[in-house]
Amino acid sequence: MSDLLKLGVFNGTIVVGGSGGLNREVHTVNMMDAPDIIPYLKRNELLITTAFHFKDDLPALLELIREMGQQECAGLGIKSKRFLGNIPESAVQLANELDLPLVELPVDPSLGDIVNKSLSHILDVRTTELHNAIQTHRQFTQQIMSGQGIPKLLDQLSALLRFPVYLLGPYLQPIFGRVPAKTVVQLEMLLSGGGQIHVAPSVFSAFSLLGEERETLTLFPVYTHRQVHFLCITGFISPAERSSILTIEQATNVIAFELMKDNALKQNRRRIQNEFFTNFIGGVFSSNEEIANRAREFGLSSDQRYLCVVGKLNSKDRATSFMQYKAEQDQIAEHLQGELAHFRHPIYLFTHDRSYVLLMPLVEEWEMVKPSFIELLERLQRKIAMYYESELSFGLSSYAQPLSQIPLSFKEANEALYFGSISGKIRFIEMYQPKEVSEILRLIPHDHLRKFYVDTMQGFEDETLKDHHMLLHTLSVYLETHCHLAETAKRLYIHRNTVIYRLEKCEEIIGRSLKDPEETLRLRMAFRIKALLPEEGKAAY
Repeated sequence: MSDLLKLGVFNGTIVVGGSGGLNREVHTVNMMDAPDIIPYLKRNELLITTAFHFKDDLPALLELIREMGQQECAGLGIKSKRFLGNIPESAVQLANELDLPLVELPVDPSLGDIVNKSLSHILDVRTTELHNAIQTHRQFTQQIMSGQGIPKLLDQLSALLRFPVYLLGPYLQPIFGRVPAKTVVQLEMLLSGGGQIHVAPSVFSAFSLLGEERETLTLFPVYTHRQVHFLCITGFISPAERSSILTIEQATNVIAFELMKDNALKQNRRRIQNEFFTNFIGGVFSSNEEIANRAREFGLSSDQRYLCVVGKLNSKDRATSFMQYKAEQDQIAEHLQGELAHFRHPIYLFTHDRSYVLLMPLVEEWEMVKPSFIELLERLQRKIAMYYESELSFGLSSYAQPLSQIPLSFKEANEALYFGSISGKIRFIEMYQPKEVSEILRLIPHDHLRKFYVDTMQGFEDETLKDHHMLLHTLSVYLETHCHLAETAKRLYIHRNTVIYRLEKCEEIIGRSLKDPEETLRLRMAFRIKALLPEEGKAAY
């Protein structure tokens, strides 16, 4: 409004009231020639009149001013010298209360000239804005097409606006631009506290962070076919700054197309990576050399040792189509990839079936990297729970393995994940524990262990007899010394021939040869099982 009043056609115009609203935008100018103008009022409209219809009707003039204030009109111009003489003081007071600009127009020029020249000026301004927008869009597009990427575009936009500019993800996580660490933390706290960014129907959102500096952030939505990103400007962009807003909108359009292109490329690369990993753990590759050559394409070195981590989401009690599930899996994988990129060591991410697989090369001792790595996994769990309302659990393989042994590490990580889930844990991180023989046997039901023991030791029906007890003890020592006669005789403090005699008696009792490797293994397992069975389950022998 204030810029429009600077035109020559408004020379001699006096602002008599509502000067606090001179920053209102003027989209159109209309001339009042009928008393029933109120139903036709428009937002951001400047209305000019001779006030002929109000010369003897002050309440009607006050009602017009009140309605214009409610409908956010740009202002009211009156040629008071024609019929009113002076603008009533009550009208001036009401305009001041509503911050609605009330101006007194000179006798000359005519209302028609004022309307025509005002509209011509508004059209020129809009034409200039459109031309600048086209030029800006072309400049931004050329930058992207020449391969300079989004970071260069953000730098250019920052120079035009004279404010720092960043690109944030759907959950206000930094994507491009050097976002201050304290701002990142404050945005995370904002969302974790239940805050939400409403992108419609407004063109942009602006808010202040309640920190020491109380900096203002203005967010412009960047729409893609999947999720909404945000162009973040550290500073307040007024709705009246149409030129700046048009420039930013051109940037968001170009960025949106670049994000969609990058997403298509990422999806294709992710699909190829996942196919490689599926073939890898499925044993499709015929040799270590083929594994090394294929892995090299994805940055994996065959000489490096890797730690394998498998993550899975808890099953949700909701009906989800396959397409919806895959879309969410891709979104979560992209989110995880962004978080993993900030870790001090490279971490490779794959998706396999319903699992998220992380491969981290160990370039230092595991105990040195373990605390920070576990902290990273816990942070991933918190963010997935906060943003996707799902619980993510991880299973870790026990030791880092060479690249060729990754399928084994994958099985170990899945086993750790399985044991963590059957123990009733939720959102856990479980390390794989190498199993001793006794630990593995404990996983077998006692009924099966008892039957195996009875079938193997059925010849020794009366272990309470002195001879049978002595024979079993000799047989146990013989097996534990890997069937060495001399070592057995040494441990039992008896002659070698005595050992041979007792072993021959054992062969007669069980009816099988102790020289058979399968039989010695079966007997060793039976002795291990004996220590695990309750006394009543050993059948007295």
